[in-house]
Amino acid sequence: MQPSPPSRSAAPRIEELIARRDLSAVFQPIIDFEDGAILGYEGLIRGPAGTPLEAPFALFSQALAEGCGIALERAAARTCIEAFARLEFDGKLFLNFSAGALRQLAGTRDETLALLRHHGVDPQRLVIELTEQSTIPDVGSFLPVIAALRSDGAQFALDDYGTANASMNLWVRLQPDVVKIDRFFIHDIACDPLKFEAVRAMQHFASASGARLVAEGIENEADLIVVRDMGIGCGQGFFFGRPHAQPARKVTDDARDALRAGHIAVFPETTRTVSSASPSGGMASAKMLVHAPALPRQATNNDVLELFNRLPDLHAVAVVEHDEPVALINRRSFMDRYALPYHRELFGKRPCLLFANASPVIIEKSMTVEQMAKLLASDDQRYLADGFVITDNGKYAGLGTGENLVRAVTEVRIEAARYANPLTFLPGNIPISSHIARLLGNDAGFYACYVDLNHFKPFNDQYGYWQGDEVLKFAALVLADVCDPTRDFLGHVGGDDFLILFQSEDWRERVLRAIHVFNEGAQRFYAPADRLAGGIHGEDRRGNPTFFGFVTMAIGCVHVEPGEGPSLYTSEEIASVAALAKRRAKHEASGFVLIDADESVALLRGQAEAVHVSLE
Repeated sequence: MQPSPPSRSAAPRIEELIARRDLSAVFQPIIDFEDGAILGYEGLIRGPAGTPLEAPFALFSQALAEGCGIALERAAARTCIEAFARLEFDGKLFLNFSAGALRQLAGTRDETLALLRHHGVDPQRLVIELTEQSTIPDVGSFLPVIAALRSDGAQFALDDYGTANASMNLWVRLQPDVVKIDRFFIHDIACDPLKFEAVRAMQHFASASGARLVAEGIENEADLIVVRDMGIGCGQGFFFGRPHAQPARKVTDDARDALRAGHIAVFPETTRTVSSASPSGGMASAKMLVHAPALPRQATNNDVLELFNRLPDLHAVAVVEHDEPVALINRRSFMDRYALPYHRELFGKRPCLLFANASPVIIEKSMTVEQMAKLLASDDQRYLADGFVITDNGKYAGLGTGENLVRAVTEVRIEAARYANPLTFLPGNIPISSHIARLLGNDAGFYACYVDLNHFKPFNDQYGYWQGDEVLKFAALVLADVCDPTRDFLGHVGGDDFLILFQSEDWRERVLRAIHVFNEGAQRFYAPADRLAGGIHGEDRRGNPTFFGFVTMAIGCVHVEPGEGPSLYTSEEIASVAALAKRRAKHEASGFVLIDADESVALLRGQAEAVHVSLE
């Protein structure tokens, strides 16, 4: 009888691994964006290779189950320090600790310092990271721990900021030297406006607090360029190198080239639509609100009359019960009735609800601008004459008039259109100017391309605005398709005018492709007979009968070379010269004109001098 094969032994306990020193260290580089050098390395621990405990998550989960998590952290730190010393690398060593492990570390400083001295590692080269899993019930009692570590020369960092227990509270109270932004916020930041806004908020606070930011999880060039251009100074991630026992001593050529890239990022900023320009409607309601006294339900018509006589400019009065509106009395309607013979004698002492509108239009301050705008298109137009009641969380706040509603909604729409075109949702004039200023401020060369549609007005007149809007949306789609969203900025100036700020090296091919694709595709918006005829009959600006060919695209481009910064030209001057190039393009069969660098400089200087003369 053959003996049975030996059973596979159970996984060793964490204490055994620590005792046998069966742990290994790997290191991931952290890059300084300013000079492209490696600032330091984060030391990470691994269990026995090829076992279920090799991965750090499994390793620390098992340690937590066995109740020896802090012991594993201390062993991991010792392993990383010893391995880092053997590598004889320059730069800082970043080590992870929980709050409990940090307390022990501060309590055994002499032992830690002796370990560092033994391996020739200066304490000033250490950056101690507080891991995101840590909870600190009493932050005040933790401050001496940080102070003790700093007194030995080490720096303190918050790890994985933005997740778990890493909070603004800790940032304010612990005042870290370094804050590492969690990879969740960095991954795909180049195309995620909300992540961009979140990181920008962190960056503003870092500037105020003096903390140095490290962006974790950088995995591609697009995310790196956005983070770099935001002003974040350091980063780590697979793009620079994966954790390895023998990490690179210098930045790879690809990473160095990306850091030195001459183009600037196109920030994925959220465009401001009508609703987002005033998310809660607060701006519109503030413009409409008329602070006016209200009357209780038990008030009489004589009370209403007295109030209107005392306040001659008051267009209406609200009737409230427990601070909530129940009715509205319009001045004109009320006074017209009271002017009738004997009405005052008959109804003066009667309840005011007798002549009130018991179902008035009520606008809550939190109502969006779009919801307010729907009132303008509703069948019930009483509010235009009667006015309406404005509430704050259901409580009476004041009154509004139909005239003020129209004005407020119109003003908000106009303001929002400056940020994002309501038809195409592309950035409007303010973001366009802002991006030109960023290009100039960063000394980045670019091509400003002004786009216009030939024969669009006759088409619009013939087929109507709805069909005209479809053509504009098609143009926006074509232009967006030829742009590299990480390098090229597309904005909608208004009407059939667009502006592209190209940084792509193959910008000319992209422009010509846009013209070709649009000119071919625009014909499908015509009726079959007009397609067969090659266009439509209409009238020119002087009213003369004219035949207009198909709607086509014209693009005029201006080259702005590096070095022609904001001290020389403004965004308005560049847009103006690009518009001139567009007018030339409309007369070219190809629909394309490029104003070369020399002529661009001359025209831009002419624009600047004209502005200077007008100011004088």
